[in-house]
Amino acid sequence: MNRKQFTLLFVVLIVLGGAAWFVLRGRHTVATAGEAGTGGKLLGADFPVNDVAHVSIKEGTNTLDLEKKDDLWRVRQRNDYPANFSTISDLLLKLADLKVVQIEDIGASQLARMQLAPGAGTNSGVILDLKGKDDKSIKTVTLGKRHFRKAKAQQPQEFGDEGFPDGRYVQLAGDTKHVLLIGDALGSAEAKPESWLNKDFFKVERPKTISVAFPVATNSWKLARDTETGDWKLADAKGDEKLDNAKASGVSNPFSAPTFDDVVSTNAKPSDYGLDKPMVVTVETFDDFTYTVNVGVKTGENYPIHMTVTANFPKERAPAKDEKPDEKDKADKAWKDLKFKSSALWQYALELATKGFF
Repeated sequence: MNRKQFTLLFVVLIVLGGAAWFVLRGRHTVATAGEAGTGGKLLGADFPVNDVAHVSIKEGTNTLDLEKKDDLWRVRQRNDYPANFSTISDLLLKLADLKVVQIEDIGASQLARMQLAPGAGTNSGVILDLKGKDDKSIKTVTLGKRHFRKAKAQQPQEFGDEGFPDGRYVQLAGDTKHVLLIGDALGSAEAKPESWLNKDFFKVERPKTISVAFPVATNSWKLARDTETGDWKLADAKGDEKLDNAKASGVSNPFSAPTFDDVVSTNAKPSDYGLDKPMVVTVETFDDFTYTVNVGVKTGENYPIHMTVTANFPKERAPAKDEKPDEKDKADKAWKDLKFKSSALWQYALELATKGFF
């Protein structure tokens, strides 16, 4: 090998070595995006999901704070009303398990196109901040444009021309050079407080009397029955007044499965919702509960209400006449179970009522 050939070979080795260095450097850069690169977990393999005690979602000018207080998740923007734990848990577990599908290099000028622009503009992203008990950020992810999968020609266009949302472009805090594609659109991650509320509500069982008092007293009425399986009767019927059984059947089991859309601020005035002159529905049950529901003026498809509940529990069960020992034991157990159930419901209703959420 002459000197010229050796020099050429040396230059080739330098070029190949430089190329290998750039490739390895590029791989390292990609690997730092999404903690483990394509196929790795978005938040890292050891993300401490159980340490999350505060979920903050900022969407434009709207902010949502879900905070764990006294071992109970609450919605700050709704006067710390209880949040739906299963919804929060589903989101956190999903985030902890999400994997990176694709990584793209991106410049600052392209962020708006991916709906990841900073600020609160039209093309800004949804900032999802996961914080610990000390309220310090554990991980922060900006959610951008959704990725859509086109429907096949023979499939119905259920989601419009764009197709089905099967992923989302995101960016991790601290990495401004890469956009990551994940395989979930994270549709629930919205700064809408009403979507995160615990919708468990009061439930009236075994009604004994039902009365409705209107602002105009002549429209008021009351139904009553002697036993749980007895027929409803119009209380205080006058003259030839008779109960229309067809209409009574529609109100004979009120509030058996109620739900609600949102809670009202404690700073609101009753007159804002027609609750200064409400229709009052009162239901007494065979379990000694009394539910009083003030109903305001209908807005859209919903009625604003304010609910209170009282209870009068006997200290001891009154035994039946000629009750046998085995019947007594069975009845005592049933009474204790009912008392426990009623007490639990009472405590829950008391918490809601005292906070003034209705």
